[in-house]
Amino acid sequence: MSKRQSSIMFIVSLVISGIIFLQMALYIISMLAGWNVKFNIVAVCHSTLKAIGLSSLEYVLDALVVYTVLFALWKIGSQIIHASRMKRRFQQYREKKLTIEMNKKFGSGEEDIFVISYPIPIAITMGFIRPKIVVSTGLINLLNEEELKAVIAHENFHQENRDPFKIFLLTLCSSTMRYIPILKWFNEKYRIIQEVLADEFAIEKQETSMYLGSALLKILKVGKQERMPFTYASFADTSVNYRIQYILNPLKDVEWKIPLREAFLSLAIFILICIFFIYALA
Repeated sequence: MSKRQSSIMFIVSLVISGIIFLQMALYIISMLAGWNVKFNIVAVCHSTLKAIGLSSLEYVLDALVVYTVLFALWKIGSQIIHASRMKRRFQQYREKKLTIEMNKKFGSGEEDIFVISYPIPIAITMGFIRPKIVVSTGLINLLNEEELKAVIAHENFHQENRDPFKIFLLTLCSSTMRYIPILKWFNEKYRIIQEVLADEFAIEKQETSMYLGSALLKILKVGKQERMPFTYASFADTSVNYRIQYILNPLKDVEWKIPLREAFLSLAIFILICIFFIYALA
């Protein structure tokens, strides 16, 4: 697995989504403030549709813009609300003594690891600005010290890479712009690559894949972790099959086949937007 692959997916997704979001934001500002947006793509679409006798489609375009922006705002708001609620719950179940011990043993000196009293094995990284690793007493009781070290190393990768924030951005882009289907593919594959890279980081740190593999199998035997209603990076609920393949054979790289239909459709939509933009500047 290559970090370059995930970086390309992340950057391309942000570039595509950023251009569209910017134009839609400018369009809404122009509607609310009466500002004449000369170089706005959606405004050009309006005039073009009117010129070819399809002015009634202006309302469809308006609905698409308003829907995309409002849905994006709703996703952001939901993330803030659910994450805040979960942080408060974690504070209620915090194991202070175990938190101090875990940070001394596996942390960097600061409180990067947060232990909660919960019987089900949990190991996640959450937070955008200062990501924290959250582990449960169920996980600590299930794994031995070396296995626990492998799980913490895996989550350290997500923490240092700020994966919760990056995953949220990609999820936001793919869910609000479903008319560009390649964004969904980028989101799914980015998650898989990051999980495998986190496993690779843990294996390199311990110089063996034995403890990471046994930890993953133990957690899977207990049962699938319950998904939480906010964005985070988890140890055992993403791309398990790919990760097992990598642990068994680290030298074998996973081949990615870009879905041609989604790619061509997304490219066609993006090129159409670019054409309107060039026409507006001409």
